Amino acid sequence: MKWKLTARFLLSVLSIVIIVIFLNTAILIGFFIFQQVNKYDNTTSYSEENFVREFQQYIDISNGTPAVSKDGLQQLHQRNAWIQLLDNNGQVVDAHFAPDKAPSHYAPIDLIQVYKYKEFDVDTTVYVGSKESISYLIGIKGSGVIRYVTHFSGSSVLQFIGKFGLLIVIADLLVATLVGWLFGRTLTKPLYAMIERIRHLKNREHMPNKMPGGVYKPVFENLNEVSRELAAHEEERKRLEMMREEWISNVSHDMKTPLASIRGYAELLNDGNLSSHEQTEYAHIIEKQSLHMQDLLDDLNLTMRLRHQQLPLSLTEVNMVQFIREIVIDTLNTPQYEQANIEFNATKDVIKHHIDEHFMRRAVMNFLHNALLHNPSDVSVTILVEDHSITISDNGKGISAEDLEHIFERYYRGTNTEQTYGTGLGTAIARDIIEAHGGTVTITSEEQQGTTVSIQLQEDKKE
Repeated sequence: MKWKLTARFLLSVLSIVIIVIFLNTAILIGFFIFQQVNKYDNTTSYSEENFVREFQQYIDISNGTPAVSKDGLQQLHQRNAWIQLLDNNGQVVDAHFAPDKAPSHYAPIDLIQVYKYKEFDVDTTVYVGSKESISYLIGIKGSGVIRYVTHFSGSSVLQFIGKFGLLIVIADLLVATLVGWLFGRTLTKPLYAMIERIRHLKNREHMPNKMPGGVYKPVFENLNEVSRELAAHEEERKRLEMMREEWISNVSHDMKTPLASIRGYAELLNDGNLSSHEQTEYAHIIEKQSLHMQDLLDDLNLTMRLRHQQLPLSLTEVNMVQFIREIVIDTLNTPQYEQANIEFNATKDVIKHHIDEHFMRRAVMNFLHNALLHNPSDVSVTILVEDHSITISDNGKGISAEDLEHIFERYYRGTNTEQTYGTGLGTAIARDIIEAHGGTVTITSEEQQGTTVSIQLQEDKKE
């Protein structure tokens, strides 16, 4: 995979380089042709070529004898130029400002030589013009014009391309390959590392990797963060799985205990030697154990429905003050809690909310009974009802920080819980019921300082 990514990127770089080379070559050729075609179109009226070509207007020919007008002489003087007028035989018939070493007769080859090369001095460029039967040479000193003579043929161009073109292309490709490989390796190495990191995450290998610098650093930071979160979730999943297995074992044990009692007392009832009082007592025990089993099954069914958000709520408008007061009274009328110290307060006489009375009663009673059940008998519990909250606080022995962290987890029993009767689902069920009503629950506690349960109710839109 690593070399495949590098090869793909390298191929892309080479393709781009080849295209750029051909495109640049085409542009250069086109620009050269355009320059040559438009060379004379772009020159101004003051160029030297135009000056020589148009100088014939200053030459007057009378009876075959040429003469330069005064304006022409003035133009030559301004240009720092000289002129020689030649007849058909190349003989100089007139001259102005010409150098002393200028020939008085020019053969055709001399004209070509003078035009192509700077025969007089390196600072003078000679141009050739004509008018009727008269030819003229104009030399311009200090023009700065440089002439290059190039000789080539089609075969020589092909030979040049054949000798050097292929070498240039090969050299360019080698350079492009080297640069592309280095550049591609720099880019594809972290990509390969990312693919490997994702593969490790897929295989649940959550060891943090070294983060390279550069543009990919945030990506690896996020991958390491994802790895840490997945590792934490995996540990949490394993812990919950162990708790679930422990809970299943406890529930199985709790189910076996009442089943054993029911079976034992049922066998005793089959004995015809029992008195009426004994039969009644045994029947009462069987009923009690069967109700306990029913509670276990109901809790298991309810927690599964809450877990899948399938709890049907039958909402009615209820005065929360009267509702909580009745829960307190019912608790105090229970023989187990008839000596409990419970203080009830409310900020108003009437605070209405739409709730499901059955489920909300169970949730509130769970928190209230926990405050009484898991604390000494002299504990004081205070219940405060406000517009959108219910607060249950006690001055008991409190909850340890470790237990408080897992207080709402299913199947969890705290280490300071002396009572083992129940399913370990009460607090989680109570929390889920409150959340099903759109509210929230928070529990704060300090050991030997007490515990406070805050139930925040959703603002009732129907009020």
